[in-house]
Amino acid sequence: MESPTHIIINGYKHIAYQPEHIPEDKLVEKSQSFYSWLDTRRSVRDFSDTPVPKQVIENLIKSASTAPSGAHKQPWTFCAISNPILKTKIRKEAEIEEKESYENRMSERWKEDLAPLATDMHKPFLETAPWLIIAFKKVYEFGENKEKYNNYYVNESIGIACGMLISAIHNAGLVTLTHTPSPMNFLAKTLNRPSNERAFLLLPVGYPKLPTYVPDLKRKGLDEMTVFYE
Repeated sequence: MESPTHIIINGYKHIAYQPEHIPEDKLVEKSQSFYSWLDTRRSVRDFSDTPVPKQVIENLIKSASTAPSGAHKQPWTFCAISNPILKTKIRKEAEIEEKESYENRMSERWKEDLAPLATDMHKPFLETAPWLIIAFKKVYEFGENKEKYNNYYVNESIGIACGMLISAIHNAGLVTLTHTPSPMNFLAKTLNRPSNERAFLLLPVGYPKLPTYVPDLKRKGLDEMTVFYE
């Protein structure tokens, strides 16, 4: 007898989940392949101005939106910007905050830790990259009568979504950089976002400028970041 295509739980329809069946002898191979591919991802600060089709950006954002979220509230808005005037304005405002951070907010230890990355207060990629995707978290929603109600696990939810977005960008053959000018309040003002949205992460998206060089960094090994209980 076949299983039903859906059932009702607590008055809500639940549909049958049909995952891809992967034979056990292929699991290690498939997981290793994905890791090896994802391990080639790098943060890039030098972008080409080669255009990227809008449909690609749409698909990247849709990929991010498949992330799990607290009570399925999907507490995010992704603002995709290609307008050169807006990008220039964002760069100008971001560099004001970055200058203040490098000169007054950051400790010497922090700046020493950043030294291998060769980053500074200047952010030309905010204008050069063909697209900027800014992830805003929705800390609360508005009801029909403008009453406010909180979302759940907002930071966790949008953090997962941004991780999936970064993976989707890599999968598309593009590059990005996680940029968090602090504070980021100017982004909501510049983009005229509603009061329930807070900027969470800014991702420039495009092709790398060639040649591009990235720091020769090493990731932690499995034994440095994992504890197994068997």
